[in-house]
Amino acid sequence: MKILTNKNVKSLFQTILIYVLTFLGASVSVLHIAGEHAAICVLITALVMSAAVFAACYRYFVKQDQLLEYATAQIADYISGNRNARIACNEEGELYRLFHEINSLAAILGAHAENEAKSKTFLQNTISDISHQLKTPLAALNIYNGIIQEEAEDLPTIRDFTMRCEQELDRLETLVQSLLKIAKFDAGTIIMDKRQENVSELMEAVQVHFAFRAAQEKKEICLSGDENITILCDRSWLLEALDNLVKNALDHTKAGDSVHLQWKRLPSVFQITVKDNGSGIHPEDRDHIFKRFYRSRFSKDTQGIGLGLPLAKAIIEAHNGTIEADSDLGVGTTFVVNILLTNDKLSSLPI
Repeated sequence: MKILTNKNVKSLFQTILIYVLTFLGASVSVLHIAGEHAAICVLITALVMSAAVFAACYRYFVKQDQLLEYATAQIADYISGNRNARIACNEEGELYRLFHEINSLAAILGAHAENEAKSKTFLQNTISDISHQLKTPLAALNIYNGIIQEEAEDLPTIRDFTMRCEQELDRLETLVQSLLKIAKFDAGTIIMDKRQENVSELMEAVQVHFAFRAAQEKKEICLSGDENITILCDRSWLLEALDNLVKNALDHTKAGDSVHLQWKRLPSVFQITVKDNGSGIHPEDRDHIFKRFYRSRFSKDTQGIGLGLPLAKAIIEAHNGTIEADSDLGVGTTFVVNILLTNDKLSSLPI
């Protein structure tokens, strides 16, 4: 029997068998010696044997409980981040076989985590190198394009083409920068410099950033929320996320539409809402809008590159937050950001 391969279990059964045989021998002896008091003597002997069996079982289960407590502590240590935590399993038995399988699983998970970390680092370094290599020729092309624009003031066709080149160069530069930022998030190399920031000032900064575009397109950006609320965040990164959400809203609205930025503090989260009354999101696209490079076949936006919303999601998650989208086609879209409130006073935390 497999259960008897464990020496502790085998020892317990042997001890119980010895007690039972001792009881039988003692009972036979008592029956021959005690006479009329034999029944009482046998009962006493049975009680002694029962107490001895109980004590043996108690010792065995105490040891088993200690062993399980030790295994639980090792597992908790591994979950807490100690990748070298293992359960000692040098004995025979089904329980130790289970411990061995747990150790094997921990080793496999550790190897996968190490390989994934190496892959992320390689990806981040590769994209970073490519991005930096692209910056120099992009800067040169922008300079050359500007010179051509100046020389082609009296040549409308050439000037039109140079304007289009400038737009494409700007788009390419945005793509490079977004790729580099997302690669850094993937590799876990971003350090969040979190400080207490006034939310009203953050929202006003977003409004100012898009004020010229909104005026040109005859759109309105409205703010609504408590002017005294503060939040622990990295100002520049959170502004980047909000800018991407507002840009997305402006991209999908027409002249006369509006974008509303609202914020409020709830019991456990801080909530920011970016709402527009634009074209909305097609039902087929709702489950994919946070995927990188996703381009809807229903979208009329031909300038987007599909990285704004994924980057915003990564930034918000780095702030212990979540983002959800609710949209009705032809009515508008609402992005709801919930950031977990924390009492953490550390201003600089790795993500």
